[in-house]
Amino acid sequence: MKLSLPLAMLLALSFAPAARAANEADYKAAYAAAEAASKEAAGMRNQWTVTISALAAARKAADGGDFDRAVAASKEAEALAKASIVQANSEKEAWKAMEIR
Repeated sequence: MKLSLPLAMLLALSFAPAARAANEADYKAAYAAAEAASKEAAGMRNQWTVTISALAAARKAADGGDFDRAVAASKEAEALAKASIVQANSEKEAWKAMEIR
């Protein structure tokens, strides 16, 4: 028996988990993770300004009740903070390759 493409797509979508809207608890968890990573980067003296901007955008969205956007901005801030940590760690040794011998 052959299923038509639209019917097959409907069946596939019916088994996919439904997307749900983020809530305040989701935001708080995402923001806490982002803030912790940002503080770690600051402790390494390599905190990027875009991370601070993303954290501010997350707070602003949460204050406006847009928790989907707040969670997204928090996750972006966490990713940026983690990238700055990776950069700081890699540059601890990378400068030696630039040394004139």
